[in-house]
Amino acid sequence: MPVLLATFQTALNGIFDFLLAPFGHGAFWFDLIFWPTLLGIGALQVYKHVSNQKAIAAVKRQISMHLLEIRLFRDDIAQVLISTGKIVVKNFRYIGHNLAPLLVMIVPMVLIMVQLVSHYAYRPSELGAIEVLRVKLDTEAEVGPRAVSLTLPPGVLLDAPPVRTADGQVFWRLRAQEPGDHVLSVHVGDETLEKGWAVGGANRKIPVKRLQSWEALLYPGEASIPPGSAVHSLELVGDTRSLSWMPDGEGGILLWAMLVSMLAGIALKDVFGVTL
Repeated sequence: MPVLLATFQTALNGIFDFLLAPFGHGAFWFDLIFWPTLLGIGALQVYKHVSNQKAIAAVKRQISMHLLEIRLFRDDIAQVLISTGKIVVKNFRYIGHNLAPLLVMIVPMVLIMVQLVSHYAYRPSELGAIEVLRVKLDTEAEVGPRAVSLTLPPGVLLDAPPVRTADGQVFWRLRAQEPGDHVLSVHVGDETLEKGWAVGGANRKIPVKRLQSWEALLYPGEASIPPGSAVHSLELVGDTRSLSWMPDGEGGILLWAMLVSMLAGIALKDVFGVTL
């Protein structure tokens, strides 16, 4: 299973590295409007073919009817309470009708959103910037933090001695002296893992974390850590990218993508004949 996961991640990264940023990473607005809109259209198709459209339409009519009852019999407390209870029950039914399409959509939506995050949430570190490389060992690893060492490429300097903790973590404070896509080599016993660090130059896909297992799908900037490795994660998080009229960072892009996809779905639901 881990091998299949790594293969899937590599294939997915290759596809999106080709599809994303057709006008360069400077024109972030294109991907951050086009792809969420496409997600919204895809969600409509899922709703149309997976959900029970007739049942959704019926329960919405029933909710509207009970709301009308509350307005017409607002002086009858008993009737208002009964109608309110019926609305609560119908809302639970409405939510139930939406669960199946949500389950179908959640995985592809998350995979596309994290690709957008890897391309647009971060920017290269500036020259002279100081960042921290964090290595976390697997809890079942047979080696300790003392067995972890680091080899730096030209253009990256060690700014302070490493800090090793009792819970299996090692921290190096590094300084960026030259621009480029630097490759840091982490050695754990006989094992060597590489971690990228983008410094200077134009905006591009930024490697942030390397992880094991399914979590690697959430950070597609680099290949996943091979199964059976003594290392659980490699992390070097730089600065978030400023996107002017959008919130910065991972949360901002995820929130924006969800908002645009929802608005696209609401705006186009009648065009595709879908009841939400």
